[in-house]
Amino acid sequence: MRLHAKAQLCTSKFFIRFAFQSLTMLDDKGSFYLIESILAIAILLMAIFVVNTVISIPSPEYSYDNFDSKTAQDTMEILSGKVNFTDVSFIASISDVLKSNKNSKKSVSEVSEICKDKFKTLDIKNYWFTENNVLKGKVLASQGDYSKASKVSQATRTYGDYSYTLLVWQ
Repeated sequence: MRLHAKAQLCTSKFFIRFAFQSLTMLDDKGSFYLIESILAIAILLMAIFVVNTVISIPSPEYSYDNFDSKTAQDTMEILSGKVNFTDVSFIASISDVLKSNKNSKKSVSEVSEICKDKFKTLDIKNYWFTENNVLKGKVLASQGDYSKASKVSQATRTYGDYSYTLLVWQ
């Protein structure tokens, strides 16, 4: 019985020693291979986590004030630009409606409705669109309260005898 207990004790010491040696894996110089590699992997994962966290933190330098990204210049570029070389720009089409009807009240109201629909499709909430030259500052389309305007953006484009001004504000 004593022999059996001694054998059991030896085998349990052997397994403990074997487990410790396999975890530490000492080489001839006494370096720990496994523990060093686990620490290196842990440090590498922590470094990747820190870098990823730093990259994802928003910079405080950028303003969080959300101003409507469509300024008057951007919108006028859309209105006066051609999609391809065969199309007529929006400014040209409303100028043709006004000119062909000799700037009558009916043509002004028609152009006003066309402008309102166009600005609605462009999703512009606060604007003021006028013709300054032929119609002497007639407001063709507007939406929003200009007296409460802040950050006003302005653009002017000319087509033929007509000169259009667009104000966009927040």
